[in-house]
Amino acid sequence: MPKKKKVVVIGGGNGSAVTIVALKQNLNRFEISSVVSMSDSGGSSGRLRQEFKTLPPGDIMRAILAMSVYDYPMLKDIFYRPRFTGAGKLDSHNLGNLFLSLSAKYCGNFIYALDALAQSIKAVGKVYPVTLHETDLVAELTNGDIIHTEAFIDRPQYNRGLKIKKAWLKPACKIYQPARQALLKADYIIISPGSLYTSLVATLLPNGTREAIKKSKAKIIYVSGNAFHTHGETGPEKLSDFVKQLEHYLPRPVDLTLYNKHRLNPRQRQRYNHRHWAEIEMDIKNLPKGKVLGYDYEKDKGGLCALRLGEILKKVLN
Repeated sequence: MPKKKKVVVIGGGNGSAVTIVALKQNLNRFEISSVVSMSDSGGSSGRLRQEFKTLPPGDIMRAILAMSVYDYPMLKDIFYRPRFTGAGKLDSHNLGNLFLSLSAKYCGNFIYALDALAQSIKAVGKVYPVTLHETDLVAELTNGDIIHTEAFIDRPQYNRGLKIKKAWLKPACKIYQPARQALLKADYIIISPGSLYTSLVATLLPNGTREAIKKSKAKIIYVSGNAFHTHGETGPEKLSDFVKQLEHYLPRPVDLTLYNKHRLNPRQRQRYNHRHWAEIEMDIKNLPKGKVLGYDYEKDKGGLCALRLGEILKKVLN
């Protein structure tokens, strides 16, 4: 049997989870790990981060759930999606966030809390925080204004005509060493679908991340989503701009970009409108020839399909 390829998924939130579930269909071929952004400051994660002085649990919790031998949608319905109501101070939190934050507080070690969750759901791969330091994402807009924290970048209160010019972490922080080792040893580094700055760039910013990717012999594959959130960060709206901006924060160019070439039907378009999703312009002509491939990985009801993406990655990573 051929040696398994080491595949590291970079990102945060739903995009990483979808990519992990896709890869998980081929465990006979791939040894999967994930490196997750740790600068979330909004919602339940933000509140727990402030009150317990711990790291934000939401994105990394979803990545661990996606690694489970059990059904990810079912686990998400238990650990992530239900927000408590009528429960006093517990209101708006979910089971997974509370478990990680309280476990980390109880034992004084965030990694132990992650390991405990991974053991309980029988994770098939490792999930690493990109850093163990408390830090926040900061962005400069095209007019020079500075926006502090992921919460205000992800849900902007400024004129949406102003685009993000650059992003950094404050305070600066170092990469978590096991995450660095995973990147160094990888055969493939997959940059998952997701918000460009708050999910993807945020994971590339800790000191040592660029250096690890530069030293790694891994091929860098960017799996593009097909939509951006019209109420979300004011980032690119064309695929070529997503790739161009990503490469500003990478030490070398992306080796291959995968994009979803599916054309939405009326039912799917209705869901997109309901979720405030707008389609990314797939300006393929503006990307280097031979470094972009189009496939259909759309769910029948709309959104990215992990099962279809799994078949595609099986071919591409062969």
